[in-house]
Amino acid sequence: MSSPDAADGADLGLLSPVRAGSAVAQATGDLAFLQAMLDAEAALTRAQARLGLAPAEAAQAVSRAASAGRLDPRGLAERARAGGNPVIPLVADLTAAVGPEHGPYVHRGATSQDILDTALMLVARRAVAVMAGDLDRTAAALARLAAEHRTTPMPGRTLTQHAVPTTFGLKAAGWRSLVLDGRDRLAALVLPAQLGGAAGTLAAFAEFAGPARTGPDGVPATRLVEAFAAETGLAAPVLPWHVLRTPVADLGAALAVATGALGKLAADVLVLSRTEIGEVAEGTGGGSSAMPHKSNPVRATLIASAARQVPALASILFGAMTAEDERPAGAWHAEWQPLREALRLAGGAAEAAAELAAGLVVRPERMRANLDLTHGLIVSERAGIRLADRLGRARSREVLDEASRRTAATGAPLAASLEALDAGGIDTDPAAYLGAAAALVDAALERESTS
Repeated sequence: MSSPDAADGADLGLLSPVRAGSAVAQATGDLAFLQAMLDAEAALTRAQARLGLAPAEAAQAVSRAASAGRLDPRGLAERARAGGNPVIPLVADLTAAVGPEHGPYVHRGATSQDILDTALMLVARRAVAVMAGDLDRTAAALARLAAEHRTTPMPGRTLTQHAVPTTFGLKAAGWRSLVLDGRDRLAALVLPAQLGGAAGTLAAFAEFAGPARTGPDGVPATRLVEAFAAETGLAAPVLPWHVLRTPVADLGAALAVATGALGKLAADVLVLSRTEIGEVAEGTGGGSSAMPHKSNPVRATLIASAARQVPALASILFGAMTAEDERPAGAWHAEWQPLREALRLAGGAAEAAAELAAGLVVRPERMRANLDLTHGLIVSERAGIRLADRLGRARSREVLDEASRRTAATGAPLAASLEALDAGGIDTDPAAYLGAAAALVDAALERESTS
């Protein structure tokens, strides 16, 4: 057997199958980030050309050369150690690629953080778009389940125990509501371009423009920010946000909410698909290396794994808000990998959730069998309410406690135990005690999805 190349540090998702091979994983790989940095560099030169601050030919040359396929990502990564970020070697390679005539217009006036922050937002925008589609597919599948099973009774469980009956439709409607919450938070994100120069004053841009064009207030430099944002398709920031990290923190929070919403779906599927419960099952479960009889809920498992990781990654992004001076040492650098991993995990979870929801097998017969496990005790709340009208609160509790003890001890239906205590005539069918579940489902389904 050949040994792996110890120098190969590629992360293909071997230890993170939830995002391995997903569309978002592809959109957040090293080549994707490299291309986003090149896109930012090309957009900056085009923006300067738009305002007459660079020749149109220079913008064309930079745009032609800004292809990730022309550069060596591994070499850039290794050379990035010298300056602390990959933009420094990238600029050197891009400048060499466009030649001496147009090289001076590469990265003109910018700082490394301008390019890398803009690239982060470009990658995030592309990844979030993929994620939003998967969340909408998930919501659509859950809407169908909620409508189909709006009155399908099942045990409600609190603190792991049977509580009162609910419906599977209401559970599915709750899952959908959370998914839409996550989607809405992603849709509300403002992802801005970054352009401020060395210390956020745009001074170099104003200097390159010259006093005849800038005047005392540097207005053309602020116009460059707008032009740059337009070229990237990102939002135009009011201020450079080198140390004002709300955009990154907001993104981390939205990813945590979206993944947590999917985690709730996964957690319920994991419980309900247990052998002894069996109320739902994944349409195509996974196998076991040792036990051929198993059909594991692998999608729910992978989603749950992502939901446990993303909040911790988001906390790093929040911690990076404490950034000193006009540009920080370490805080900004600490964001890159956690943000990418959060995007990948959230994207993988969303893709898995869409597949899970679309193929989920619902087993009403098992729900009914589980409702009957306690021989009517699951509706003891209803019995207590009805008895209180007849016997008063204190006496009704005594009677119900005694009837419940008899049912638990003998397995006799609660209705029979109540009858033996001269307190019969109460409907103890769990399907008759569903409250406003159907109306709640209908109300939840009025909330629109974009799919």
